[in-house]
Amino acid sequence: MTHDTVRDGPATQVSDGTLDAVLAGELDALSRAGLRRTLRPVHGRSGTQVVVDGHAATDFSSNDYLGLASDPRVAAAAVAALAGDAIGAAAARLISGDHPRHESLERDIARYKQTDAALLFASGYLANIGAIPALVGPRDAIYADALNHASLIDGCRLSRAEIRVMPHADVEAFGAALAADRGRFRRRLIVVDGVFSMDGDVAPLDRLVALAREHGAWTYVDDAHGTGVLGAHGRGAAEHCGVEGAVDVTMGTLGKALGVAGAYVAGSRQLIDYLTNRARGFVFTTGTPPALAAAAAAALRIARAEPERRDRLRAVARRLREGLAALGYLCPGLRDGHIIPVAIGEAGETVRVGAALSARGYLVGAVRPPTVPLGTSRLRITASAAHTDGHIDGLLEALAVTLPMDRA
Repeated sequence: MTHDTVRDGPATQVSDGTLDAVLAGELDALSRAGLRRTLRPVHGRSGTQVVVDGHAATDFSSNDYLGLASDPRVAAAAVAALAGDAIGAAAARLISGDHPRHESLERDIARYKQTDAALLFASGYLANIGAIPALVGPRDAIYADALNHASLIDGCRLSRAEIRVMPHADVEAFGAALAADRGRFRRRLIVVDGVFSMDGDVAPLDRLVALAREHGAWTYVDDAHGTGVLGAHGRGAAEHCGVEGAVDVTMGTLGKALGVAGAYVAGSRQLIDYLTNRARGFVFTTGTPPALAAAAAAALRIARAEPERRDRLRAVARRLREGLAALGYLCPGLRDGHIIPVAIGEAGETVRVGAALSARGYLVGAVRPPTVPLGTSRLRITASAAHTDGHIDGLLEALAVTLPMDRA
């Protein structure tokens, strides 16, 4: 399905079949294709300022949309929790790892998302590969957007349901597939991102929810990049699209706009009770550290109490997009969308631009296959409420001298 079906690089011939020799050949192929990745420690985070490769930089690559990752109030909540309890949960929550802080945060999330209940997971990836296979199986069908996140793709595959990959955001294609499959499957599940992480556009949830109701299907929305950001109250893509309460299953993360770590699934009480029993990504893993739950609860309180953070985020995104348009780069997504993809195309050129920006003190994601399809490598610029006008103008000046200017 979609982008992760693209191979990282061509297979290579090696002189012997040992593990290291085979992997060395594969790594060499990645290097020659411009697709090899290496870890680059980033530390000293203070707002959008970080230290990378020994040099100070302004971070335009993170998902810290509301600037909460280094908020001292969030850190203080974690420290206070650590002072009174163990560092780890020590067991799966169904054994002896459940903690009042877990349950309190789940109630806070449910109130925020306006659902009956919520369930914490250690990460968004675990939530998706746990919840989707729990809900559908071999006698069922999934209708998945072609640009879904890799964790959604893997969750769909693990379910062993029959998967229909739909052209991106093509509501008519979803409708046609649902109509053609009427009566063929036990259960049918529409699976989409709320905000697509590499393109920054929003799924047409109002129309997809209507289709689901018309055809007796369920809806599953990964709102990792919408939670805390979209909608009048920051409740996410469903609020933005006017379908709060109509999405059957909502997954969201705590490590993006809320700046901490972990994830949740929100929905009906029956859904959450069922996933507590059947979602393997919940049942068979150690509970989230209670201190992280305390930190996430503090971040959620701040996000709700300070809507000016969302206002600032949107202003930053508009200023970035307008500046890029002046350079000849019209970026898809909402006019004030916080994920800003700048299409370059070729992987090597994308890496070159990213390195040139880093040398000028700006950290920007250089995204290549398999994260995106072949030929669509791009810069992924992300806005944060913590960016100043000076940060934005400085990045635009750096982009003006590093981006290819041969725009069609």
